[in-house]
Amino acid sequence: MATEREITEPVDLCRPDGRLDPAAVGWTRRPLHRANLRGWGRRKRWEYWGIVTPEHIVGIVASTLDYAGVHGIYVLDRVTGEETTRDAVVPFGRGAVMGERSGEGVNSVRGGGVDIELADDASATVIEARANGVRLSARAELPPGHESLGVVVPWSSRRFQYTVKDVGRPASGSLTLGSREYIFDDAFAVLDHGRGKWPYAINWNWAAGYKPGLGVQFGGTWTEGTGSTENALMVDGRVHKISDELRWDYDRENWLRPWHITGKRVDAEFRPFHTRTAKTDLLVLANDVHQCFGHFHGRVRTDEDRWLDLDGAVGWAEETRNRW
Repeated sequence: MATEREITEPVDLCRPDGRLDPAAVGWTRRPLHRANLRGWGRRKRWEYWGIVTPEHIVGIVASTLDYAGVHGIYVLDRVTGEETTRDAVVPFGRGAVMGERSGEGVNSVRGGGVDIELADDASATVIEARANGVRLSARAELPPGHESLGVVVPWSSRRFQYTVKDVGRPASGSLTLGSREYIFDDAFAVLDHGRGKWPYAINWNWAAGYKPGLGVQFGGTWTEGTGSTENALMVDGRVHKISDELRWDYDRENWLRPWHITGKRVDAEFRPFHTRTAKTDLLVLANDVHQCFGHFHGRVRTDEDRWLDLDGAVGWAEETRNRW
């Protein structure tokens, strides 16, 4: 069975010359890396929050790719299937504030009609996102002892990524669409924090889901051959790391067919009820995203060799193809 090094002390992501520090390669149970990126042109920095309420699924992205900022607010009505999308591309990421440490301080972007502020402290992240006809005000709690998955993925000393995936944060707040306000206090939130220097063209898979007491975090494609994975279970707030690559089987001609994600410790079927398609083509910058929302079924195995039932977990599975 594959294993990865667990890092337990604070560490810088990069050496003074901007290259990846080998001491940073590994995984963590809480954010310990300082993303001291150097240089310009290949840096990718983002904060993504997904919030699942009984009525809606909300996605918030704030990012800077050095030569552009790409920001957005997405809302899916789980009953009607209606989508609300507000996207912005800001030249050179002007106005973006992206910190070096996950879970500390304020990350914010403004431009193109989208205004997002993410304020972290030791107890929660306060999420404020506004655009024409839509506003989200939410609080994602950080319970005492709660763990998240941090991973450094090394393609080379010049190309690498630090990611924090935090699944199952209790969330509450309000969502306003037009003149109607929805109050929620029984939601959960998922964080995708990213800092790195990426190759120009790359594809990835990502899946995240949660039900009370059990969260799943699965990744694929982009980590192959690096010795690192972003696979884990979150059981009662504790990370159970999965160092094996998983197999992804899905139909690119019919995204609503069941997806299968399998491995030594994972036997999951994901059944979508909605597909979000997003495409951008700005010459040097292009992406093609198919993000499916649905329910997980099957089972997963913990560090203690206990098999847990996935049925009832809600979340998403996606394929993303980037030129950036």
